[in-house]
Amino acid sequence: MINLNVVLFEPEIPQNTGNIVRTCAATGAVLHLIKPLGFSTRDKHLRRAGLDYWHLVDIHYHESLADFLEEHPSEKLFFITKKAVRTYDQIDFTGNVFLIFGRETTGIPDEVLNKNKTSCFRIPMKAEARSLNLSNAVSIVVYEALRQNGFPELAHRGEMFKK
Repeated sequence: MINLNVVLFEPEIPQNTGNIVRTCAATGAVLHLIKPLGFSTRDKHLRRAGLDYWHLVDIHYHESLADFLEEHPSEKLFFITKKAVRTYDQIDFTGNVFLIFGRETTGIPDEVLNKNKTSCFRIPMKAEARSLNLSNAVSIVVYEALRQNGFPELAHRGEMFKK
């Protein structure tokens, strides 16, 4: 079984975080936001992107990456970065899983990645592409984690076809 956590390291774009709030609401993932944030949590773009899903998400705020890591020293931490060699489909998505995504402009600091090389994974893409949109990257990896676990606690059929 999986207990899924999405961790955003110093997110900068409110619309991305709002979209990730919606993904967490739809999947039951816990959201962790590591400060400083590049926006106010009262930002209208953040609120609009998250629609009316805010009450469905368990959100934790952390003052720094060091504070977050200190709070979760023995958890399964996976750093999603274009600098990794292995791909996200090789992650063992069981237990208490934390998927850590970097800020939109600079990613996760190299010193953190270097200390955690065996826990770094990437999403395959063309070499010429600089990066994927953060909210898209989160969705890709979150849904792979859920797929590997049989989409626990998620509806498998729409209302129209429930028979």
